[in-house]
Amino acid sequence: MKKSILITGCSSGIGLDAALTLHKEGWQVLATCRQAKDCDALTEQGLESFVLDYNDSSSVHAAAKQTLERTGGTLDALFNNGAYGIPGFTEDIPRDAMRHLFETNLFGPFELINLVLPIMRKQGYGKIINCSSVLGLVAMPYRGPYNASKFAMEGLSDTLRLELAGSGIHVVLIEPGPITTKIRVNSQPHFEQWIDTEASAHRETYETTIKPRLYAPVGGQPDKFELPASAVTKKLKHALDNDLPKPRYYVTTPTYMAGAFKRLCSTRLLDKIMLQR
Repeated sequence: MKKSILITGCSSGIGLDAALTLHKEGWQVLATCRQAKDCDALTEQGLESFVLDYNDSSSVHAAAKQTLERTGGTLDALFNNGAYGIPGFTEDIPRDAMRHLFETNLFGPFELINLVLPIMRKQGYGKIINCSSVLGLVAMPYRGPYNASKFAMEGLSDTLRLELAGSGIHVVLIEPGPITTKIRVNSQPHFEQWIDTEASAHRETYETTIKPRLYAPVGGQPDKFELPASAVTKKLKHALDNDLPKPRYYVTTPTYMAGAFKRLCSTRLLDKIMLQR
C-alpha cells in the first residue's frame, strides 16, 4: 500500500516541491492550499489537492476529514508547512495582525495535529513534521510576529515529542534558513494591510531597508547562502524514510551557524551578532 502524507501550503515553494517529489516517489500526497485556484493547478499536475485554510477552523476540520476519506482512514505523515510573515517593527504591529498571523502559523497547525493524532494513535505509528525556521532558533529585527510564531512552534513541537514518547508517533522540526520561495511576495499584502509606515517612528528604516528588501524583484539577487526548496525536501525525506528520525533538521548554513551561536554565545553576544546581519 502507498504511504500517505498530508502537506499544507503547497501552492509554491517548499510545499510544492515536497508534494511533487514525494508524488513521483510513489507516496499518496494530499497536497493542500489556502485557495481553490491553487488546488486546481495541482490537480492538473496529477496531485490530489483540496483546500485547507489554517485561519478557518471549519476548513481545517473539513480537510482532515477529506484526508482520511481519501486514505481509507490512515495517515503516515503530516507536514505542517504553510506560514507567512509581516515584516515591520514590533511596535508597529496591531494586536489583530498578530492574532491573524498566529491563526495561520500556529493555531491552525496545532488544531490539525490534534485532529490526526487519534488516527495515528489507533494505527500505532505516524510522523508529525513541522516546518519551523532559523527564526525559531534566533530572533532577527523587523520580523517580530514571524519570530514569535516560530519560537512557539518550536515549544509546541518539543512538548509533543515528550508527550508522545513511546507511542510510535514521532515529532520532527525542520528549520530552514533562506530558501527560494514566495514568502516575501506573500507577505506584501499583510504588510500593506497592517503597517502604517507613515506614522511609524521608524519611517526612514522602512523606506531604506525594509521596503527595498520586501519588494525586491522576484528572481533577483538571491540571499547569501540561499538554497532551493529541494534542500528542505531532502531533509523531509530523511525524516520520512527513517524509523527513528532526528528531532531537528537544520537546512542552510545560517541555521547551522545560528544553532552553534545559541549554544556557545551569551545573549548579549548573540544580540550583537544578529544586529550585524
